[in-house]
Amino acid sequence: MILITDELRARLLANGAADAETDHAPVVKLFDPAGPAIWLLTELDADGDTLFGLCDLGFGFPELGSVSLAELESIKGPLGLGIERDLYFKARFPLSVYAEAARSAGQITEAERLLRQTAEALAKSHSELPPDAAEPERR
Repeated sequence: MILITDELRARLLANGAADAETDHAPVVKLFDPAGPAIWLLTELDADGDTLFGLCDLGFGFPELGSVSLAELESIKGPLGLGIERDLYFKARFPLSVYAEAARSAGQITEAERLLRQTAEALAKSHSELPPDAAEPERR
């Protein structure tokens, strides 16, 4: 299976090339069909190999980070199966929501209720933040 199609590659590269830090929605979900590993990926560096997103190797500690596309493509599990792309995955939230929900659940989740609660909590916490005290006073 082709993990990253040309269309997905273009979207991932565009996200990776964005000048400002943006909380992108995941573009693609990859998974190990013979194990618990899941990757929700949002960006691809210009090198064409370094992907960024939410990575969960199944140890209970999902984290944001980078992974090599070449490395993912080279993985062969105990049954000879490689990493697969979830053809039906459609991101409904930005990566921060998936990351926070995964921290709560101990794994990447697509549970609608948990994702909605997390999105609401994040929106509320951002609206209640005081101005950054580290910013210089504007005159």
